[in-house]
Amino acid sequence: MITKVLEAGNHTATIHFVLLGFPTRPAFQLFLFFVFLATYLLTLLENALIILAIRGDRQLHKPMYFFLSHLSFLEMWYVTVISPKMLVDFLSHDKTISFNGCMTQLYFFVTFVCAEYLLLAVMAFDRHVAICNPLRYPVIVTNQLCGTLAGGCWLCGLTTATIKMVFIARLHYCGKPHINHYFCDISPLLSIPCEDSSQAERVDFFLALVVIAVPLCAVVASYTTIVSAILRIPSSQGRQKAFSTCASHLTVVILFYSTTLFTYARPKLMYTYSSNKVVSVLYTVIVPLLNPIIYCLRNQEVKAALKKTILCKGSRSRGDVIGLFSFFIGLFSSEL
Repeated sequence: MITKVLEAGNHTATIHFVLLGFPTRPAFQLFLFFVFLATYLLTLLENALIILAIRGDRQLHKPMYFFLSHLSFLEMWYVTVISPKMLVDFLSHDKTISFNGCMTQLYFFVTFVCAEYLLLAVMAFDRHVAICNPLRYPVIVTNQLCGTLAGGCWLCGLTTATIKMVFIARLHYCGKPHINHYFCDISPLLSIPCEDSSQAERVDFFLALVVIAVPLCAVVASYTTIVSAILRIPSSQGRQKAFSTCASHLTVVILFYSTTLFTYARPKLMYTYSSNKVVSVLYTVIVPLLNPIIYCLRNQEVKAALKKTILCKGSRSRGDVIGLFSFFIGLFSSEL
C-alpha cells in the first residue's frame, strides 16, 4: 500500500483510496475476473487487427478509415487505463489505490473520453461531407485537414483533463475514503472530500457541458443533413448504399453517447446507486468490444482487409499482432 501523508491545517490526511468495485462472493469474483479478462484481451486484439488492416491495405487509406484507426488506437488505451486495475482487484482482498495512481487513472480516462466525444463528431462531419458534397469531398477533406482534426481531438482531450485535474487533485481527502466504483471517476471523487468541492464541481460541470454538448450538437446537425440528403436520392438502391456508409458510425455514436449521458447527466445523485456501475461497464468495457465488430459487420472493405491481414499477409503481419498482444499481456502482468 502506497500512502501519502499531507498536512492540512491541524489534521493529517492519509491519501489513499479504497475502490469498492463489485462486492460479491469470492467464487463470483473469480468468474468476473475471467469474463473481463477475456473481454479485455479480445478488445485489444480486435482493435489491433483493425489498425493493421487499415495500415496494410492501400484501399483503406481514406479519411474515414484514418479516423477509424485513431478510434481503435484510442480505445485500446481507453480500456487499458481501467481494466488491469479492475482485474487485479477481482483477485485481491486489498482494493486500495494510491493517490497518485488514482489521479493518473482519472487523468487518462478523462483524456480518452473527451477525445472520443470529439473524434466521433469529426467522423460525423466526414460522413456529412462525403454524402452531402461528394464531388467536393477530396478537396474539402484533405490529408492536412484530417491530421489537424485528429490532433485537435487529442489536444482538447489532454487540455480538458489537465484543467479538471488542477481542481480535483488539490482537494483534501481525510481518513480512508471509499470510492463506490471500480475505477477512479470524477463524480465519486467529488463526493468524498472533507472540504468544500463546489468550485471543482462547477468547473467539471462547465467542461462536461462543453465537451458533451458541442460534439453532440455537431453529430445531430450532421446526421440531420445526411438523412435529408439520403431521402432526396431517387433510387432505393442509392439510398441504401449511402446509408450503409454511415450506419456503423451512427450505431457507435448511439451506444457511446447514450451510456455516457446516462452516467454523467446527474452524476452526484446517480452514483448513490449500484446500478450505475453496470452502466459504466457498458461504455468502459462492452462498447469498446463491440465497436470493431460493428464496423466489420457492415463494411465490406474492412472485412476484406481483415481477411487479407489475417490470412494473406504472412508472418510479418502476424508478428505485428503477436507483438502488440504480447505488449499488453506484459503490461497486465506487471500490474499483477
